[in-house]
Amino acid sequence: MKVPVSKPHVGAAEIANVNKALAESAISGVYGEFLGQFEREFAAFCETEHAVSCSNGTTALHLAMVASGIKAGDEVLVSTLTNMASFFAVLYIGAKPVPVDIDLQTLTMDPADLERKITPQSRGIMVVHLFGHPTDMDPVNALAKKHGLKVFEDCAEAHGALYKGRKVGGLSDASGFSFFANKVLSTGEGGMVTTNDPKIAENARSLRALAFGTTNKFMHVDIGFNYRMTNLQAAVGCGQMQAADQLIDRRRAIAGHYNTTLAGLSDHLIMPPEMDWAKTVYWMYHLVLRDHLIPKRTAIMQDLAAKGIETREGFIPFNLQEIFINQGLTKPDDCPNANKVAYASFYLPTGPDISQAELDYVSEEFIKTVRMVAG
Repeated sequence: MKVPVSKPHVGAAEIANVNKALAESAISGVYGEFLGQFEREFAAFCETEHAVSCSNGTTALHLAMVASGIKAGDEVLVSTLTNMASFFAVLYIGAKPVPVDIDLQTLTMDPADLERKITPQSRGIMVVHLFGHPTDMDPVNALAKKHGLKVFEDCAEAHGALYKGRKVGGLSDASGFSFFANKVLSTGEGGMVTTNDPKIAENARSLRALAFGTTNKFMHVDIGFNYRMTNLQAAVGCGQMQAADQLIDRRRAIAGHYNTTLAGLSDHLIMPPEMDWAKTVYWMYHLVLRDHLIPKRTAIMQDLAAKGIETREGFIPFNLQEIFINQGLTKPDDCPNANKVAYASFYLPTGPDISQAELDYVSEEFIKTVRMVAG
C-alpha cells in the first residue's frame, strides 16, 4: 500500500468550473467571473471585509506587508518555526526579520519572547498559525497596540481555524493565505490577502497587478508586482468553497482517528495540541518525539517509507538556517524552544482523500514502528 502525505481533493464542482472557464477562454488573471466570486466567498468565509487574490501564499504575505506600509529597514518580528516563505516575504521588502521563539504547547509565537525582542526599529509582527492551530492573538495584539506595530497573520496552514470563536485571517491588520496543493483549501497554486482595512485592500489590488494608472493605464502609480491569480485557479477555488466545511471536518476526523489509535504512544511522542480557546484544522498531523526518541526520527521515517507511508520532517526554524546565520541575521541560540522541536518532529498522512483502510494501515504500522525503534 502507498499512502501519500497529502493529495488535493478535486470534486465535480471544481471540474465543472474549470471547464466553464476554458470554454469561455477565461484563463488569465484579468478576465473571468470566478476571480471576483472567489474573493467574495473567501472574504465571507474568513469573516473579513476584503479578500484580494494573488499568485501564492508567499506573495500574499509580501503584498499584505507592502500594502500596509512596511518598508526597507523596518524590523518585522516573525515566529521562527515556520516554512521559510514567511521570512522570505520580509526579506523581499528589504526589511529585517527578527525571529521570535515559540510556545512549546502550541508551537506558535511566544508573547513573552515577542515582548523581549521589540525594539525602536520594530514596525510589524507576523504570527504563524502553524499546522492549523491559531496563535494566542490577544497578547500579541495588546503588545502591537502598545508599541504601534502592524500585525500580520500567516494563515497558509489554517483556513477556517478559530481563535476564541473568531476566524483567523481577520484578527490582524492583514493576513496571507496559501492555496498550494496540500493546503486545507487548494487551487494548486494561489494565495489570498484578507483584511478589514479598505486602504490596505486597495493598495494590495493595485500592487498585485503592476500598479497600473487609473486615468492612463500605463502611467504606473507605484512599483507593482505581477502577482495575479488566474481565473482557472479561482474556478477551482470556488469549487473548494462549496466543500470548505466538509474538508475541514474531514481533517479533524483524521486527527481524531490518530488521537485515539495512537494514544498508547504518549510516553514516546507529543500529539498535536488543541487549546481550549482554539479550533484547529489540522493541516497536517504533526508529532513531536520525546527526548529519548529524537535520535531515532530518521529510522522511524525510513521504516515507514519502506512500508509505503510517506512522511515529512517538521520545519527548521529561521535561527537554525545556515544561510541566515552566515549573513549575521540570527544566531542558533536565539530561539531555544524552537530548537527543541526542529529535529524532533514530523507529520503523518493527513490529506482529505485518505481512505479508512489507508488510515488504519498508517496507524497500525506506525505503532509497530515506534515500538520497535523504542525497544
